[in-house]
Amino acid sequence: MGHALCVCSRGTVIIDNKRYLFIQKLGEGGFSYVDLVEGLHDGHFYALKRILCHEQQDREEAQREADMHRLFSHPNILRLVAYCLRERGAKHEAWLLLPFFKRGTLWNEIERLKDKGNFLTEDQILWLLLGICRGLEAIHAKAFLSRDAHRDLKPTNILLGDEGQPVLMDLACINVEGSRQALTLQSLGCVLYAMMFGEGPYDMVFQKGDSVALAVQNQLSIPQSPRHSSALRQLLASMMTVDPHQRPHIPLLLSQLACPPLPGLL
Repeated sequence: MGHALCVCSRGTVIIDNKRYLFIQKLGEGGFSYVDLVEGLHDGHFYALKRILCHEQQDREEAQREADMHRLFSHPNILRLVAYCLRERGAKHEAWLLLPFFKRGTLWNEIERLKDKGNFLTEDQILWLLLGICRGLEAIHAKAFLSRDAHRDLKPTNILLGDEGQPVLMDLACINVEGSRQALTLQSLGCVLYAMMFGEGPYDMVFQKGDSVALAVQNQLSIPQSPRHSSALRQLLASMMTVDPHQRPHIPLLLSQLACPPLPGLL
């Protein structure tokens, strides 16, 4: 389960016999909170995710999330630094200590560029897509073979490292029951669309109050742009095709992205 945690003084905690200083709140959602803390033993910054557990099931889900992190040691998957469970009266808080990424998420980067009237270049898009696919390949291969899939793949769940490398987070959304690769590929297509056009493919549908569930049943219309090669547009179209059996699997995508590309892809 991990070592005991104690609050030593105002603004500091000890996890695994190491002291961390609270810096600021980074965000919150549902029953979880994320704080920025500094390790007083190494001077590094970390993200401390605190999950409020009301019931035994909540504790089990938090433990499962920690266990999923521990399964992977991959440059494109978020690693777990430490985990512990803290009692708070009749309730508990699960604490996951994670690396802090100062550049934020892929969506943060997309929005920063969009605010300046810019977009990711095709080279950047392909490099990011390659890293995301490598992370997904590791998830699909680790322990669960092809059954595993990330159920909530989106730009807000992809962090950017110091060198801009994509890092998949929110491993609580990994599915281990049944094949979800086709859905993962469509989600990956939505990420690719956002990198290309600065918005999700169904954002306007949602804003208009129309049915997204109905929209995904129709072939996506891909806007024309001189920024993108025909090969990149074809790649996006293949990932967003309505028939899930026609979508390319991760190994095929990796072979296309890692090998010398088709003319016009770079």
